[in-house]
Amino acid sequence: MNNIYILLVLLTAFMSAVSQVLLNVSNEKQHKNFIFEYLNWRVILSYFILFCTLALNIVALQHLEVKTVNAVGAACYFFLLLLSHFILKEKVGKKKLIGNILIIAGIVIFVVL
Repeated sequence: MNNIYILLVLLTAFMSAVSQVLLNVSNEKQHKNFIFEYLNWRVILSYFILFCTLALNIVALQHLEVKTVNAVGAACYFFLLLLSHFILKEKVGKKKLIGNILIIAGIVIFVVL
């Protein structure tokens, strides 16, 4: 039963990373004026995804311990690394790669043990 909620937290971590990438893509675009910097589809979708993420985290917190939600939620950094590499074409350096490997190892150790 808890496995479903751990998967839910992983989903929210992925959704959070998608939201951040959308904000970054919107930031790189030129907008007509000041208002359209904040009222364009990317920003609105990003905040909608963030709202859904928060709601789903509340559901997960009702069934998991806070420490588990926070530990598994750290997967957001891994998802963000992948999305920024493939969508934003950012380079992945050694430090980022080692850091993300440590994050994933920590999540696996925490959830399994």
